[in-house]
Amino acid sequence: MTDYTLDLASLLASRLCHDMLSPVGALSNGLELLAEEKDPEMRKRCFELLEQSAKISADKLKFFRLAFGAAGGFGDMVAVEEPRALVDALAGNNARVSVNWALGVTAMPKPAVKVLLNFALLGMEALVRGGTLDIGAESRGGASEIVVRAAGPRIAFDQAIGAALEGVLGDDGLTSRNAPAFMLYQIAARQGGGLQFALTEDALVLGAVLPGA
Repeated sequence: MTDYTLDLASLLASRLCHDMLSPVGALSNGLELLAEEKDPEMRKRCFELLEQSAKISADKLKFFRLAFGAAGGFGDMVAVEEPRALVDALAGNNARVSVNWALGVTAMPKPAVKVLLNFALLGMEALVRGGTLDIGAESRGGASEIVVRAAGPRIAFDQAIGAALEGVLGDDGLTSRNAPAFMLYQIAARQGGGLQFALTEDALVLGAVLPGA
């Protein structure tokens, strides 16, 4: 394993820890409040917050297991219901984001699923004021084609993430924030495919073609 691969793995782990810190921290705080609270109504509210934080934590762990990890519980082909359920669960924790699907396949190779999930994550993160996430996937000529469009009143997209997707990120530019995008570039390059993106004030479009995936 090269140093660069180790750096990428470390940064992906850092990203995972960063994203899990808030819901797990909320669980810890909720338990502390519950231990001290005597009022029945307040204890009920604490239980509701604990349940919400536990759900968010579980949703994120399931998502990142397949988006970042080896996901050993799956075969080479993954039923599209799996990534769809993961994205819907993650988006369901944000009432300002709605998701629309257009899937022309019933199953996708694992590399394509990783691209779809990470594209969806980038799209959700771009919708800082809410909006719509449109996700499409199909197989054509033995290649997986994936497109994700995030549309909303304000789009937030770090150009370093774009550079990572295109494989033009400098050696010292890799961070935990753009590491997932660079992982996608590596996946696409390994498959002999490519990634692209288009950015406007109110929309971000991400696309991928993965031959043999």
